[in-house]
Amino acid sequence: MATPLFRIGTRGSPLALIQAREVRVRLAAAHPDLAVPEAVEIVVIRTTGDQVQDRKLAEIGGKGLFTKEIEEALLDRRIDLAVHSMKDMPTFLPPGLEIGCLLPREDPRDAFLSRRAASLATLPAGATVGTASLRRQAQVLNRRPDLRVVPLRGNVDTRLRKLDAGECDATLLALAGLRRLGREDAATAILSPDEMLPAVAQGAIGVEIRADDMRARDHLLRVNDAATEICIAAERALLAALDGSCRTPIAALATLDGAALSLRGLIVTPDGREAHRAFRSGPAADAAALGADAGAELKRNGGSNFFG
Repeated sequence: MATPLFRIGTRGSPLALIQAREVRVRLAAAHPDLAVPEAVEIVVIRTTGDQVQDRKLAEIGGKGLFTKEIEEALLDRRIDLAVHSMKDMPTFLPPGLEIGCLLPREDPRDAFLSRRAASLATLPAGATVGTASLRRQAQVLNRRPDLRVVPLRGNVDTRLRKLDAGECDATLLALAGLRRLGREDAATAILSPDEMLPAVAQGAIGVEIRADDMRARDHLLRVNDAATEICIAAERALLAALDGSCRTPIAALATLDGAALSLRGLIVTPDGREAHRAFRSGPAADAAALGADAGAELKRNGGSNFFG
């Protein structure tokens, strides 16, 4: 069997595999030498975040639990490319690694799923919302302090089964994931950013590489989406200014209108009682600076003890 030209590392969930295959398809379309069978191999890597399903992410180490083992394989040269949901990426990457490209972003909004109500607003008082996300928990409780939030983890199918089994009255999932899985019809309603501001970089797929791998960088240049890159730069700069992780309820969304960028940022205490918002607009070329400035404002307004 011929040695693959590139080995793509990914988690093994159905959604992660769809995302890895999308990268492979786009690479093949951009580079004829990668269109032949076995030119690009997909390598499944089981992460700590996949193995531990009975606790909240914040309790066992945060976002890096979905990337650590994959990044180790990248640094060890067992793989050449690492495909990630960008919302799972830690604020700062390990030394020697960088994001080589971003695919066109899917719809970043959250979806509301329930068998009891048509919307978050119409859930009865005392109803339970299942989620593993502190960001979603905080915003739900900020908007509806009369609801109860309970832990709910697992892939999309697992969460839908738990919802059907009555483990909770409603749950929230990324619309991007539902669309990529062909399960958008499972959504009861789509939440506007005013109702639920998305996670930083939600809906974006990133490909991580070794910083010294010029071959990988050159191949990925042709599949990079410039508009997505600009928006993610703004959102992740906001995150970096806050030194955010899964332990900190942070939300942000950047949008482009031509060469003009708009950015909304939000921090909320986990109990939903206190929230601070920031907004910036300016040239797309200043995306990172706008994000850093918005993050600095949120950090000032929240104060040193905001996240406990």
